[in-house]
Amino acid sequence: MQPALTIQLGLHENWKQFSLLVLINGFVGGMLGIERTLLPQLAKDVFGINSFTAILSFIVVFGTVKAFANLYAGKLASNIGRKNLLVIGWIAALPVPFLLLYGPSWNWILAANIFLGINQGLCWSTAVMMKIDLAGVKNRGLAMGINEFAGYFSLALIAFLTGYLASHYGLKPYPFYLGIILSVAGLLGSVFLITDTEKHVQLEASIPENSKYEEGKKLVKNVFRNTTWQSKNISSVTQAGLINNLNDAMVWGLFPLLLASKGFNLAQIGLIVAIYPAVWGISQLFTGILADHYRRKTLLFWGMLMQGLVLLLLPLFTGYYFYVIMSTLLGLGTALVYPTFLAAVADFSHPYQRAHSIGIFRFWRDSGYVLGALLTGLIIDHFNYSTAIFVVAGLTILSAIVIILRMNE
Repeated sequence: MQPALTIQLGLHENWKQFSLLVLINGFVGGMLGIERTLLPQLAKDVFGINSFTAILSFIVVFGTVKAFANLYAGKLASNIGRKNLLVIGWIAALPVPFLLLYGPSWNWILAANIFLGINQGLCWSTAVMMKIDLAGVKNRGLAMGINEFAGYFSLALIAFLTGYLASHYGLKPYPFYLGIILSVAGLLGSVFLITDTEKHVQLEASIPENSKYEEGKKLVKNVFRNTTWQSKNISSVTQAGLINNLNDAMVWGLFPLLLASKGFNLAQIGLIVAIYPAVWGISQLFTGILADHYRRKTLLFWGMLMQGLVLLLLPLFTGYYFYVIMSTLLGLGTALVYPTFLAAVADFSHPYQRAHSIGIFRFWRDSGYVLGALLTGLIIDHFNYSTAIFVVAGLTILSAIVIILRMNE
């Protein structure tokens, strides 16, 4: 009879399982990367859609489904287990590349984004929960930095590869073959390599001093209300997450078409578009460490402010290298806030309510995709690119001000 495994908290103590979860989250990010460069161009060139609002409909569908998948992911993770939820999320991913590849109308593309939203909401949320469970409080920021690095660097790599393949072989079919490989690898890895982390949650909850803040030691009556507006700390993080993804939705939908209108080819567009999530992803290896040593409030303020200022500059200049530099700076600003978001929500939540609180935070954060796509599309259809960028930049700077005034960390 084999001895029972000793449950411990920490990155070093759980490095094998943590590393496997990093790999799985790389596959999750890669699934999103297959759309990042090509879908706006696919809408115009293949399906003849010219309305910017209609083109961004795929982001609205994706963001809505992902937001609600996030909302229920926390409760589902507690009820059916984190690993089971991860597997379900990967099953949802299997139809995505085939719908993108063979869909005869734009409605099929929207259907693909329903499945992709389920996959991203369930799998990414579950990967976040499990890494936080394994890491414990000491290296929570680093754990989130590594998690987000894996997801967004993979997203950037696949976005670049799809742009490269499309420029050499056309929009279909080769770029979407990558999605088939990623979805199958993610499902098999989740089934055969990942183990649940429920016992790590129980261990952390039994040691109150594991929480940095008094707020993180207390159970609350209504987690949704606490995460959305009642807790000054968590709700400040939540609004920033929503605005962050609102501006990301604008960049996602606007950047490829803006660059195409300036005469850049698909390979150049793919590179510029990929730089933003690549810098975002790689930098989180360092900003995650910063989140363990500096105040969450400070990092969130400067990260949101930096994003807003970069967005303000986008309409004012032109040229290939300008967009390369702006894409880099935007990635750095986002990298400052992204691991800090999740680490902060975890800090201010009781271990037994953490999964639920993270799910609610991610619900509001990814609702930003929906609001961003709708807002950007409506403004551009009635005005122009510059107006849309200035409005979103202003909202991002306002979000930074809310953080500095409202958080009391």
